[in-house]
Amino acid sequence: QSSSSSSSSSAATNTTSEDVSSDDVQPGWHYSFEFFPPKTEAGLDNLLTRIDRMSRRLNPLFVSITWGANGSTLSRTLAIASHAQRFACVDVLLHLSCTGLIREQIAQILNMAKSSGVRNILALRGDPPHPKRAWKEGDVSGGDCDRAIDLVKLIRKLHGDYFGIGVAGHPEGHPSSLICDDGTTTSLEMQHLKDKLDAGADFVITQFFYDVDIFLEYVKRCRGIGIKCPIIPGIMPIQSYSSLLKMTSFCNISVPSSVLDRLERVRLDDEAVKKIGCEIAAEMCRRILAETSSTSSSAVDYNIGDDCS
Repeated sequence: QSSSSSSSSSAATNTTSEDVSSDDVQPGWHYSFEFFPPKTEAGLDNLLTRIDRMSRRLNPLFVSITWGANGSTLSRTLAIASHAQRFACVDVLLHLSCTGLIREQIAQILNMAKSSGVRNILALRGDPPHPKRAWKEGDVSGGDCDRAIDLVKLIRKLHGDYFGIGVAGHPEGHPSSLICDDGTTTSLEMQHLKDKLDAGADFVITQFFYDVDIFLEYVKRCRGIGIKCPIIPGIMPIQSYSSLLKMTSFCNISVPSSVLDRLERVRLDDEAVKKIGCEIAAEMCRRILAETSSTSSSAVDYNIGDDCS
């Protein structure tokens, strides 16, 4: 496979600041960053400059570029991916959601990604089509690929082994799935994840979380049903107290009281919240690496918005 993220057997981590040198990273650790396409031309120029700078200074293993709801950022997503791959010379993981897309559109997007040198795809069902606010159990995408597994199969059918393919995992369960009384994902959802991998996916990137214990238990459950591929935990640094409450509520993500207690006293000071959020993210990364590096090939995917330093 072309993707280091899908084939590496070493643990990986991410930095929490552009001021951190790649020299601070232990052998076998690597950086990966996730970028969200900005809405303005000025924001796009700023992001491209930032990707260039961070790629030179921090040498990430790869960067992932997200896909807006219902393909709303298609042109910007592809432009950022192409720039990062061609000019910043960093491997790109391109998010691709199949909601509302017909086969011909998916084929065109894959061809454009291939022509830009992109060799890694994160295959997703994506956000529900407007005006629906959330998926319900049994919902399909509305396009030619009903679910992410169908997108994985189509990519393999059209391009064989050219692309490394990642899929999403949900340590606390997908919002549209049934959840066990103990808050864990059901065996049916775990089987759906295994089916995506059996269909041709190479690795898993999880939904963001703040309770490391939940992630570690999720990895154990995956290994218990025969999922042996890399499982990359998604780490989203906290940007503001209000956004933390909004995002975790919308995505059904639990937040440990220890995290809330540290943020409560500075909840009205966004800069102080960001600083503590970066500290929390770094602590999560260190613990995950310490407890998984000898038993699994976990990496850490660090999510960076277009306004993040």
